[in-house]
Formats: sequence, C-alpha cells, structure tokens
Amino acid sequence: MFDRILIAVDGSDEARHAARRGLGLAKVLNTTVEVLHVVPQKSLRVTQTADEQTQLRDRGEAALAEIEELASELNYPVSTQLSEGKPATRISEYAAEQDADLIVIGRQGMTGLGKRLLGGVTEQVLHQSDVPVFVVPDADQAIEAVTEYARILIPTDGSENAEVATPYGTAIAQSYDSDVHILNIVDLQAAGGAFNAGGLEKEFIERLEARGQEAVERIENEIEETTSSLDVVTAVERTTSFDGAAAGVREYVENNNIDLIIMGSHGRSNLRRQLLGSIASSVLRTVNVPVLVVKRAAREKRPVRNILS
Repeated sequence: MFDRILIAVDGSDEARHAARRGLGLAKVLNTTVEVLHVVPQKSLRVTQTADEQTQLRDRGEAALAEIEELASELNYPVSTQLSEGKPATRISEYAAEQDADLIVIGRQGMTGLGKRLLGGVTEQVLHQSDVPVFVVPDADQAIEAVTEYARILIPTDGSENAEVATPYGTAIAQSYDSDVHILNIVDLQAAGGAFNAGGLEKEFIERLEARGQEAVERIENEIEETTSSLDVVTAVERTTSFDGAAAGVREYVENNNIDLIIMGSHGRSNLRRQLLGSIASSVLRTVNVPVLVVKRAAREKRPVRNILS
C-alpha cells in the first residue's frame, strides 16, 4: 500500500489541521512519516540582519516541533526536516527524493512573513509534483475531530486521466472499510453550450447518461476485481449549473455525507497550460472535505499491484 507520507507544514492553523489529518491517515495505513518545513528564500532575502534570518528558521523549527508533539500524542513516530528554497518546488523535490507515496498539505497557508495565500503553494505543488497530493480544507470548517472516512467519493468522466484515482481510492477504502461512491456528472450546460436557447434533445441527454453509466460501472468492476468486500454505490447525476461538473460533485458530497474525495487531476481536457484541471481546481477550492488528487503520471510510475500489495 502506501509506504511513506510527506506532511508539509508552514506554521499556519491550516497546516496544523492538515498534519492531524495526515498523521491519522498514516497511522491507519501504517506508513513512515516525514514532516517538512521550507523557509522561503524570498523571505530570507528581504531580511536585513542575521538575527532576522535566525528568527525565520526558528519559526520553522517551532512548526516542526509542534507536529512532533501532535505525533507523540498519537504515539506515532515522525521524522522532521527544515529546508530552504521556494516552498512548492522544495516540497515537490523532497517528495521525489524521499520516494514519498503521498504529500499532505493544507488548502491554505502563509508565507514566512505572515501573508495569507489562497492556496498558491498548494496549487503549485499539485502542478509540479507527480506524487498524489492530499489537500485538507481550512481548519475553521468544524471537521477537526473527523478522522474516519466512512464514505469515499471517486468522480469520473470516463477518461483515463480521471480513472487514475481508482486504485488509490480502493486502497484507502480497504484500510477504512469505507463505502465507495462512484459519480459521473452530466454537465448539461457544457453539453448544450452557454448560448443554447432551445434545450437539449431527450435522446442526447440519455446518451450522455448512458456513457456516464458505462464510466461508473467500469470503475465498479475494477474495484470488485481487486477488493470484492467493499460496498460500492454508483450514481449518474445531471447538473445545469454554470459552475459545471464541480457543482454537481459538491452537491453530491453534501447530500451523501461524503468524507473524502479521491480524483484525477484532469479529466478529458488535459491542457498543459492549465495549472490544474478546471473541475479538480474548483472542487478543491470549494468543498469542505479533504481531496486526494492523483496525476496520471503517478499511476504510470507506481502500478496498481504495488499500491494494493
């Protein structure tokens, strides 16, 4: 299964909350845990004295010590590392150096100078790293105590890019004995176009839903072939929202009390100019549950048999 988890922290409340989630996950998966804090080079460059630089490094050490204390409370060992550089780049590099199977990071954070970011570092990590990234939403969403994942959602549009999430979802669901929900969203606005005034033909919508049903059943069959003990729920839902498929995913999460989303970083559209697929990006920014994002490269590098072994 997973052998090594990297938890990236920056001293913010969001990072501490993400670390709690990561430690809980590591304990269930029985993995090695590395905790990394990166002192931003940009912050070091604007300091004027050696004492100011020392203060920045001391803040990093304090952030790491805080996670060590959390781990001690869980009676779970961790290793810590203080590094310097561009945070997203260094996190991605360190994950590759340590052969990490998963990066855990908060949805928001802060720079060394205290400036709030709207997921800037997190989105850069998602763009730069081929390692799956477990993104934890803000600590103020009142989910601090939740550590179990009874219901896991795997969204799919039927593409290979989307289906890379399946073995990761299966592995985690098996560890937590979770129900697995497989969802296809029929985006009627995208299908008809923003200026479609006449509506879509019933037969056309039915064909879209049939394709969606084929997509969810394909993942259901894959899960049953590897882990027949899991309970699987499939759904094909329509959305007319101008927010697209992401709105349908959010609605399904809320209506079905989903605890964790595991999804591919891109769907059918995999444009290199995008930092992240539009659906994944929108889901990450708006849902109130953790999201594990998997790139196609991760599955190509680490075959299914290794993940589930």
